[in-house]
Amino acid sequence: MDFQLSTSGSFGSVLVTLEPGDQLISEAGAMFRASSNIDIDVTTRSRGSEGLLSGIRRMMSDESFFLSTYEITDGGLGEVALAPTLPGEVGLIDVQGGVRYFCTGGSYLASSSGLALDTQFQGFRGMFSGESLFFLTVDGSGILAISAFGSIQEIEIDGALTVDTGHVVAFEESLDFTVGRAGGSWVQSFLSSEGLVMNFTGRGKIYVQSHNPSEFGQTLGGMMPPRG
Repeated sequence: MDFQLSTSGSFGSVLVTLEPGDQLISEAGAMFRASSNIDIDVTTRSRGSEGLLSGIRRMMSDESFFLSTYEITDGGLGEVALAPTLPGEVGLIDVQGGVRYFCTGGSYLASSSGLALDTQFQGFRGMFSGESLFFLTVDGSGILAISAFGSIQEIEIDGALTVDTGHVVAFEESLDFTVGRAGGSWVQSFLSSEGLVMNFTGRGKIYVQSHNPSEFGQTLGGMMPPRG
């Protein structure tokens, strides 16, 4: 299975080439074209998950209840093209065995069948951070495709890093985080329009997005005429 980023910049997508025996998994609704020899199915479970319950937990992590699966129907090669809902970049992470990733709500796009998807409860710090109470977890070996609103930046943390809430896409399990205020006081945080931040510590990779979809939605919503 081969993943190729077909575009870059504001409207990223990924083209996946499948061989016989390969299985691609994606967020439901992400496919915008596929070759005629691709069989498309819809499921609630991924490798190692519990079916219906895993779908419900994914909804609690702001992901879709269903997953789409793609397989070859003949002996040739097949193609599937995927794109996220929001404009922005698509990134690829080569997940190796023993390394577990957390994906924040809406950032999962697709993965190869060697990766298991599940959710992990983050406690109230997840809610206070502006994220959901659950993060999507990804482990195993294979390629993980993530999406961002705006550009994606990969950062190697060895110590500490502060990230504004809503800008985190994915990070390694080796990193821990706490939620705190951006300014020296709550008043300063409010006046600076920064609010809450996530303070990461440890050693590992983190992927951040340049734009915040929640803030964009609030700004756009304020420009819309009132509903009749």
